[in-house]
Amino acid sequence: MVETTIEIKRPDHENIQRLRPTPRWSDATIFNGIAHFVEVPADTEQDMTSQTVQIFKQTEATLAEIGSDKSHLLSATIYLTQAHDAAILNQLWESWLPKNCAPSRACIKVELLDPKMLIEIAFVAAVNSI
Repeated sequence: MVETTIEIKRPDHENIQRLRPTPRWSDATIFNGIAHFVEVPADTEQDMTSQTVQIFKQTEATLAEIGSDKSHLLSATIYLTQAHDAAILNQLWESWLPKNCAPSRACIKVELLDPKMLIEIAFVAAVNSI
C-alpha cells in the first residue's frame, strides 16, 4: 500500500485586504480577487423602496472603492423582513443590474436586529485589487 501525503496550504493572512476594519467588522474583505461585503440602509425611517435604493447606491460606492462594479457581482444573499416586499425588491433589482449580469442569489425572510431595517444584502464580487 502506497501512502499519499497531502500538503495543506494555509492562506496567507497578510494577503487579506480589509476596507475600514473595526473591532466588529470590516466594510469589505478581499482575498484572491474575491470581495465580501454587506450593505444595510443608512436611513431606516424610509420605506422598502428607499431602503433598497440606498443599499444599491452604497453598493456601487463600495464596488468602485474596491476596483469593481455591478457587472462583477458573483453572489448576493438578500435578507427581507417582509415576504411581500420581494415584489418591490425584484423590480428594483432587475432594473439596477446590467443586462445579463445577474449574480447567483438567495432571498430569505428574516427578523433583523433593527426592527426598522427592512432589507440587508451580503455581496460577493470579483475585483482586481484595492
